[in-house]
Amino acid sequence: MLASYIEAAMEAAAYEIIEGEGMYWGEIPACQGVWARHRTLPGCQRELREALSDWIALRLRLGLEIPEIAGLNLNRIGQEAHV
Repeated sequence: MLASYIEAAMEAAAYEIIEGEGMYWGEIPACQGVWARHRTLPGCQRELREALSDWIALRLRLGLEIPEIAGLNLNRIGQEAHV
């Protein structure tokens, strides 16, 4: 489920070129604070995926809500085991 969530979030990512800097900016709008910047698009995508993974791990550890993406809800991980 985690891999599916990451893939769905990456598909929802938005990218743009920062004029004058020659850098790519990427963000996942549904995941506040998840962004990356790199001189190449593949590099930006790689860094964005890493930022997303770290963001998810931190939010799970702190018990913070994670937005549902493409019908995937990571907030239910662990709850299903207790049902």
